[in-house]
Amino acid sequence: MTQSTQQEKIDIAFMRQALVLAEKAAQAKEVPVGAVVVVNNSVIGESYNQTISACDPSAHAEVLALRHAAKQVSNHRLLESTLYVTLEPCLMCCGCLLHARVARVVYGAREPRTGAVVSVNEALADPAVMHHVSVTEGVLADESQALLKQFFKQRR
Repeated sequence: MTQSTQQEKIDIAFMRQALVLAEKAAQAKEVPVGAVVVVNNSVIGESYNQTISACDPSAHAEVLALRHAAKQVSNHRLLESTLYVTLEPCLMCCGCLLHARVARVVYGAREPRTGAVVSVNEALADPAVMHHVSVTEGVLADESQALLKQFFKQRR
């Protein structure tokens, strides 16, 4: 098995964990986004959107997962970590990824309205920032998109 094939299998496995968390968000009537932070193929943080239940506009899945991971390792820097998230991160979440020095982000579906990786902004590729994050997009994108469509269809 090639190294890239092995990495693809790892990415799919962790994205499946993020999708389970996204489903928990949907059950809680939150926008279904889940996130998992991984170092050396071990989960060190995870969460799902909780902006409504926490009455906190910053309680995005990515931010909460990064907070959990940082506490787990007792460091605000999450060097050599990968964040798996079901939806393209927004500008706020990209800022958190940069400040935490996350090495890589893997996401499922694009977010055409607020996505800050490729859709609306390219925050992680800005040459002016000191840290750069590697990006892999489209992992289980169809599953992520289906979950979002189902959630919003039920709300309309």
